Amino acid sequence: MDIEPPDEFNQLLIERTGRSQWTNPVAEGRYNLVAIGGGTAGLISALGTAGLGGRAAIIERHRLGGDCLNYGCVPSKALLAAARAVHQLSLGQRFGFRLAEPPQVDFPAIMERMRRLRAELSRHDAAERLRSRGVDVFFGQAAFTGPDAIEVEGQTLRFRRAVIATGSQPAVPPIENLGEVGYLTNQTIFSLTELPRRLIVLGGGPVGCELAQAFRRFGSEVHLIDHGGSLLKKESPEAARIVQSQFEREGIVLHFGWQAQCAEKMGGSKSLVLERNGEKKKLIGDAILVAAGRKPQIDGLGLDAAGVNYSQRGVEVNDRLQTSNPAVFAAGDVCSHYRFTHAADAMARLCLQNALFFGRKKLSALHIPRCTYTDPEIAHVGLTDAEAARQEIEFETYRVELSEVDRAVLDGEEQGFAIVRARRGRVVGATIVAQHAGEMIGEIGLLMSNRLSLSALARTIHCYPTQVEALKRIGDEYLRSRFTPLAARLTEKWLAWRR
Repeated sequence: MDIEPPDEFNQLLIERTGRSQWTNPVAEGRYNLVAIGGGTAGLISALGTAGLGGRAAIIERHRLGGDCLNYGCVPSKALLAAARAVHQLSLGQRFGFRLAEPPQVDFPAIMERMRRLRAELSRHDAAERLRSRGVDVFFGQAAFTGPDAIEVEGQTLRFRRAVIATGSQPAVPPIENLGEVGYLTNQTIFSLTELPRRLIVLGGGPVGCELAQAFRRFGSEVHLIDHGGSLLKKESPEAARIVQSQFEREGIVLHFGWQAQCAEKMGGSKSLVLERNGEKKKLIGDAILVAAGRKPQIDGLGLDAAGVNYSQRGVEVNDRLQTSNPAVFAAGDVCSHYRFTHAADAMARLCLQNALFFGRKKLSALHIPRCTYTDPEIAHVGLTDAEAARQEIEFETYRVELSEVDRAVLDGEEQGFAIVRARRGRVVGATIVAQHAGEMIGEIGLLMSNRLSLSALARTIHCYPTQVEALKRIGDEYLRSRFTPLAARLTEKWLAWRR
């Protein structure tokens, strides 16, 4: 897949991470580890092996950096930062200033900034950098030819261990004529150079929500369609409702419960015909963004030749990320429902321990957070209320509203909350809705990973004023809950005696 437009920044990206000016090395001997896929999981696996003194190779059929660098985290967050800056200017009256005229969005300049930043960050994933750190880089389609061999571009790479890290790709629903009419996905939307006047977004998950809000703030008329009854179904209904209310205030038109039946061309426009309970309606736009989930990339890998079991859901692994072939492991989107860059990173580290050192580390022991980068953000780690109930886990709930946090009030960012679910002081799950929830959830992850009590939040000195003080207040609330009537009576007697 080519990346557009062909400017200096995309050219630098391609030169650093692509195969156009690269000559594959000659494969000799046996590798300690071969990683298939040049995204986060593959890069960590290969670099980690080489860093430990082993022989490592990585195979990428297209461009290093994976979805995160090319079509995901990096370009999307550059757009979200620009969209937030534009939106902040619209809030001037709240902070006591007025603009002489509305801000003029220069969409081509916004996209150029994104491409420039993406090209700058590509240095971390550059083929030359990998080679300088002892990794053999091969471009081409990888295919297993046996339980310990992979072929790429006519060469056979023999390995002691391999990691399948080929990631995922957009899932496109079977909508009549959609292919003929044309549509965008996360792999193509960042190649736009002109702002669509009307954007139809198909899917109310994280990708659809983040980009719908960004393009609305840039000035597009945005319609978001989801066949369910709400946004962000994995999140708590209360958290999702806060984001939904924000979308409605910003003018995003939401269509819940509707199914897209067919697409049509209408001159220079596109349309989607929707159906719900026998009722039909038509939406007209200038671009259609499909954000309806992901599917694993397993085509052409020759998994049968390696004795690796797989299904439509991806490569099958056990809790140690080992496939049905004991020499082959998998990490990232290709084998997991944790489809986040940080999860791929964590899984690759787990693979390294288990594959190279006979480790027994388990995926189920990791506490992997998630964050949807809407405004406000929703971050979560551990169990939700529903998940804890299904597992019959009893817990106490501690909650602080952002409207009770001084810094949030001063920032004008009061909508949101922090909820922590704990059992005898140990966290079983947490949800934060705030402007910077993704930054805040790390403290909870630290407690869970190190089996620390909520009292640690109270003991930790936080800067004042900061929004993360919401978590300190939760620690204080936990300590107050431990101050039983008996402890209160004893304390009262002690202090009376000390007068």
